[in-house]
Amino acid sequence: MAEGIMRHRLQELGLQRAIRVASAGTRASLPGHKPDARAQKALAEAGVSLSRIKARQITLQDMLRSDYIVAMDTAIYDNLIEMCPPEHRHKVSLLMSYAPELGMEEVPDPYYGSYSGFEKVFQLIDPAVTQLLGHVVRAHAEHI
Repeated sequence: MAEGIMRHRLQELGLQRAIRVASAGTRASLPGHKPDARAQKALAEAGVSLSRIKARQITLQDMLRSDYIVAMDTAIYDNLIEMCPPEHRHKVSLLMSYAPELGMEEVPDPYYGSYSGFEKVFQLIDPAVTQLLGHVVRAHAEHI
């Protein structure tokens, strides 16, 4: 969901060619599968498409090439820190740290709940993704 929102915001700003975004899991149990239909529906209602996104597992190359590695919850954060070479660990952060005013450290996993859980996650991560994008743009303005 976060990748879809980020891609959408980049498109709105005309930065889709300047900033690359990719999502990956620490445990991709269904590689190649599309996002949950409930996630697709929740974002489609906001005009955000997840059609180009497929599940995959994060790789060492992802960690080496990326400027930012963003986790949804502390368990994933801890896994990423453990997997990441020490000299790249500074890249790892929690998504919700970009929206501290929301008072949430983690993004709740809506998978085992109802559709409304996906709507709530969208409402939660949308401002965090937007603020992360603002951070990236400010930090790399000379290259964009």
